[in-house]
Amino acid sequence: MTRLGKRLIKAAEEAIAIARGEADPSTYRVHVPASIDVRAVRRRLHMTQAEFATSFSFSLATVKDWEQDRRTPQGPERVLLMIIDREPEAVQRVLSAGLLSATKMKTIK
Repeated sequence: MTRLGKRLIKAAEEAIAIARGEADPSTYRVHVPASIDVRAVRRRLHMTQAEFATSFSFSLATVKDWEQDRRTPQGPERVLLMIIDREPEAVQRVLSAGLLSATKMKTIK
C-alpha cells in the first residue's frame, strides 16, 4: 500500500474514533473558519433578521451589525453560527429546553 493510502486509512480511523467519542480531545484540533456569512445562513433558513435573532437568542442589532460588516462574529459566535447553519433544529431544541427548565425553576421557587 502507498504512503498516501496508509495516511488516508489512519485519518479515517481517527475520524471514526472522534465521532464515537473514543478519541482523546487533546490529540486533535477543531477548525473554526475565520469568517461566516451570517446573511447566507439566515437566508438558507428563510428567516427575517428579527426571526433569526429571536430564534437563536441574538440581539437584532448584533445580527444587523454582522450582516452589514460593522462587526464580525468571534470564536464562540462563529461556532454557534456554524451549528445553526448545519443543524438549526438542534440549537432550537437546546434553547427551548433551557427556557422550559428556567420556567420550571421559577415555578418551584
